[in-house]
Amino acid sequence: MSALLRLLFSVSLLGTLAACAKKETPAPAPAPAAQHEHHAPHGGTPVVLGHEACHLELVRDATAGTLTAYVLDGELEEFIRVKAASFEVVATLAGAQQLLTFRAAANAATGETVGNTSQFEAQADWLKTTPAFDATLVRLDIRGTSFTSVPFNFPRGNDRD
Repeated sequence: MSALLRLLFSVSLLGTLAACAKKETPAPAPAPAAQHEHHAPHGGTPVVLGHEACHLELVRDATAGTLTAYVLDGELEEFIRVKAASFEVVATLAGAQQLLTFRAAANAATGETVGNTSQFEAQADWLKTTPAFDATLVRLDIRGTSFTSVPFNFPRGNDRD
């Protein structure tokens, strides 16, 4: 092999080796999508109404056998006063249905009254010993929208996010 061919061969070989030695920097991984989260202000169970038009937050007091419901906006930040004097939830316990009637609660500190409140309470002795159950909100009218037959689990809620 002539010296010129050897030189060309060596240069070609070095170029090939240099090209193979290049490491491509991988594209950065996409940032994880921001997770849509809400935090119930009383540490209770959020129940989504509509397409996050608003929420109910349910808080159980096992000692008293009560369940308090707060009506909140879609972000669980602002209380929404409603006109309802009461609303009902049908709970299912061991295959049997139990009706919970949530009655409007007045609050002198916030100026809320029956017919203009965001807080409702239901009482049942079985709430003292039953920490989890499936239920359905029968109907609640909020700001001109009727929310009917809304299924949820207590304490998991029904958030689909």
